Amino acid sequence: MAEKLDVLVDGGKATPGAPLGPALGPLGVNIVEIIKAINEKTKAFEGMKVPVTLVVDPKTKTYTITVGTPPTSALITKELKIEKGSGDAGKTRVGNMSLAQAIKVANMKTDVMQGKNLKARVLEVVGTCVSMGVSVEGKPAKETAKEIKAGKYDAKLAG
Repeated sequence: MAEKLDVLVDGGKATPGAPLGPALGPLGVNIVEIIKAINEKTKAFEGMKVPVTLVVDPKTKTYTITVGTPPTSALITKELKIEKGSGDAGKTRVGNMSLAQAIKVANMKTDVMQGKNLKARVLEVVGTCVSMGVSVEGKPAKETAKEIKAGKYDAKLAG
């Protein structure tokens, strides 16, 4: 029976410490080899937390690594080069995202988002901006979301 581990690691910087080491130790696999493989696959997401699914067969010692996409909030913080979202999203703004940046984040998450088209996915990203205290196009994210729904940016979101 294969063992399945779902962990959140720092992109390109997984270590044999928790959460991986203690989970892999009892399986008798080469932990260093697996850590190296995870770091190789996640180096593009350096500086972000990345969900990784690891399936290990303890009998044959074979494993497969599936790298997920970082949370939308992590992609937004990286795109805007901010530390984290606002602790008080209603009052404090920590950054401003352009529509082009929102489209870029939505495209990175195409495979895992619920939205059927680009407009719906961008609305999901803008929704995350609302809870993070990030304005979009220089306005509160909720206002921009209303404008997107009203069709103001349809030409840019036709993709």
